[in-house]
Amino acid sequence: MEKSVLYINACVRKDSRTGKLAEKLLHKLDRPFKEIRIGDIDFPAVNEDFLKKRDRLIAERDFQDPMFDLARDFSEAEIIVIAAPYWDLSFPAALKQYIEQINVVEITFRYSEDGVPVGLCKADRLYYVTTAGGQYVPEEFGFGYIKALAQNFYGINDIRKIEAKGLDIYGADVENIMKEAETFITKTS
Repeated sequence: MEKSVLYINACVRKDSRTGKLAEKLLHKLDRPFKEIRIGDIDFPAVNEDFLKKRDRLIAERDFQDPMFDLARDFSEAEIIVIAAPYWDLSFPAALKQYIEQINVVEITFRYSEDGVPVGLCKADRLYYVTTAGGQYVPEEFGFGYIKALAQNFYGINDIRKIEAKGLDIYGADVENIMKEAETFITKTS
């Protein structure tokens, strides 16, 4: 049976280089996928009223409320692909808003008796696809954050990064840089 794939698309531009790499990966995986276009979501403000409602629903174990749809999709996927360009020393802010929506106790993780997070997600692999105009792309500002959440909260241990960087440096061979990333996709997936 084919594994279900969740594609979290945090690309804002229609002609996104990150999106193109993610499409190559999805083609290589050759499975049907559900796409979540982060830019199309009107995220609720995470304020006191939101948290009270969420806490009440969690306490009542009412996980069918639509506010948990994104968390359930994430938890039930067997392969996850996140496409997130490297912007302003991180990823697009809407991806952080998405993460706030999927971090739901008893859906994507739970706490052990010792207070340690235990992952509840079905995924055995997460791909993080990114591109950057420059060469300075510290892992802890984007990929590292997602990797830490996936491994330490969601229980997803196989995290793979696909990247193309240096794309906007004067004189860069953009076509070759993208081809190298595409070649990596064929070898890694």
